[in-house]
Amino acid sequence: MKKIFLFMITLLPYMAMAQTPETFLIRSKIGNLGAPARAYLIYKAGANQVIDSAIITAGNFDFSGQILNPSNAVLVIDHKGVGFEKLDSTADVLNFYIDKGEFALSSPDSASKAKITGSKINDDDKNFKTLLNPVKDKAQKLAAQRNAATGAQNTPEFRSAMQEKYKALQAEQKTIIKKFILGNPDSYLSLMALYSVDGPSPDPFELDTLFNSLSPGLKNTETAKIFKNSLETLKHTALGTMAPDFTQNDVNGVPVKLSSFRGKYVLIDFWASWCGPCREENPNVVKVYNKYKEKNFTIIGVSLDKQSGRADWLAAIKNDGLNWTQVSDLKFWSNQAAALYYVSSIPANFLIDPNGKIIAKNLRGDDLENKLKEVLGK
Repeated sequence: MKKIFLFMITLLPYMAMAQTPETFLIRSKIGNLGAPARAYLIYKAGANQVIDSAIITAGNFDFSGQILNPSNAVLVIDHKGVGFEKLDSTADVLNFYIDKGEFALSSPDSASKAKITGSKINDDDKNFKTLLNPVKDKAQKLAAQRNAATGAQNTPEFRSAMQEKYKALQAEQKTIIKKFILGNPDSYLSLMALYSVDGPSPDPFELDTLFNSLSPGLKNTETAKIFKNSLETLKHTALGTMAPDFTQNDVNGVPVKLSSFRGKYVLIDFWASWCGPCREENPNVVKVYNKYKEKNFTIIGVSLDKQSGRADWLAAIKNDGLNWTQVSDLKFWSNQAAALYYVSSIPANFLIDPNGKIIAKNLRGDDLENKLKEVLGK
């Protein structure tokens, strides 16, 4: 079941809150199903994951409970009555949202085809997905094009062209998301959509503007307060701010301090030997390093490898030709420098100017070289 639910039960951060729980009631009708079929509902109630079940009689079953905020939910129909633990990725599943109040689910034969009525958040979700479907289709075609490229076709030029197409698609998606948020200031979905405006490298000041466009009632929810706090945290590594200093050991166990490179342009490159996209980007990073290393530019690689992966880390440095300073505390995702820079995915990088200010983030492919051309000259 983990394969079914892992990506669904990933909700907004939770913190202790003095909210009054709200009651929900879901009235469901799935064909004429009966024993041994059984229904399961998985959702979040505060910090707790709830797994509820119901007997199906002539296709009818209900679920009720209490939630603190609207929640991602999964409805699973066990048609053969094999039991929750024995269900797998082929199970009949519906992903949707639970909100306070009563609404209905109905389908002639399966959960996956169920229609939802009487639920504003699910209506909003349907409209939002409809807006994003063209971007989703284009992304799938790009992915197929990239996967179909043979070794001879997968040239740096091809990858650069694909990167530009992905950037254009990301910009298109961002425009759609912003338009939805601004057009639906009272929708809880708008609040959650803020998390995907700019992917892993958001501009906290732009997000602040979008957040302020939400209705007063929505901004007063605990989820909104958590988001607002996270924005204030992100501002510590926004463009134009001083890069947080850190010290980690290099491959020889010698402590290296970021501020010791003051006076140079420094790219802080967060990566790991186990990260496929990082390893794929490494040849491009090597190229720009060799081109600009004599022009007041250097790189500090920060690895998110584990202590048990130290040998793999050292081998990747050698095999990929990463001939610049490499550091790590070998604490995986608990790497202290990564936490300091709020790194949630890799590869990730920050370009620091000689005064120690962050002037660019997450530069890939041609973008990295173009930015270095801009600040260092041809």
